[in-house]
Amino acid sequence: MAEDRQPIVTFHRLIPGIPSPQRADRSGLGGLPTRAYRFCDAVTTAAGYGWHITAPLEIGLRWDGTEVSWTCAELEHEWMPLGLGAVQFPHFRARFDEEAPEDVQGYSPPFLTGLPEAGVVQMWTGLFVETAPGWSLMTRAPVNLPKTGPFEQFEGIVEFDKWFGPLFTNIRLTQTNTIVEINQLRPILQVQPIPQFAYAEPILNSAVVKDAFTRWGDPEWDRYREHVVHPNQVEEHKPGRYSSEVRRQRRAAGCPFAAMEAAQAALKPG
Repeated sequence: MAEDRQPIVTFHRLIPGIPSPQRADRSGLGGLPTRAYRFCDAVTTAAGYGWHITAPLEIGLRWDGTEVSWTCAELEHEWMPLGLGAVQFPHFRARFDEEAPEDVQGYSPPFLTGLPEAGVVQMWTGLFVETAPGWSLMTRAPVNLPKTGPFEQFEGIVEFDKWFGPLFTNIRLTQTNTIVEINQLRPILQVQPIPQFAYAEPILNSAVVKDAFTRWGDPEWDRYREHVVHPNQVEEHKPGRYSSEVRRQRRAAGCPFAAMEAAQAALKPG
């Protein structure tokens, strides 16, 4: 990245001592099958796209079908109802008020918030985020990692270049009377940078569908031969051809910002 460019994503850690975001791991934290890691660039690129976010505190969540309760070591593992209220990260409110300007005191972000939807809890990661102009952040469950319990996470795309706010995840508990343990052994969240032009209406409305047997001509069939037929005619067909070619082209590519800026310019009228 050129020295005069601001970071695409800046994480601000408000809760002292919580784990820092880490570059997502192409091996899925070592959990991908060996063949996938060696030969499937599609899988490893998806797994390594973005940053892993670890929960700021190890907690337990439980839903009885009506109300969500939570617990942690600070509560001596006593279960406390959350309801539609909010709770603070242990000892954070006092620390926040010590450090914040006087007119900001009393406005520390909540750690857990009960939402009106059944079994849904919002959890703050302890981070605020800002992105470079024109960039957003997708928030989602960690990519290509197996689930660790009966819960789901909502995905979202937040334009943090316009909104300087907390990074959180919404968790939906899917089984009643079952304890969901959220620990710090694996990330709770994966966040991925997305240029806003990528989901602009002109881009999303530009897809076309072709019926192959009526609209394919020589160029399409030639590409079919190149990518499907010829590799399978080789006597010693080696897996991972696509991955090798993609990695080679990636290494040979120029500055990624140039392509991004060209795509943005193409969207401008006139």
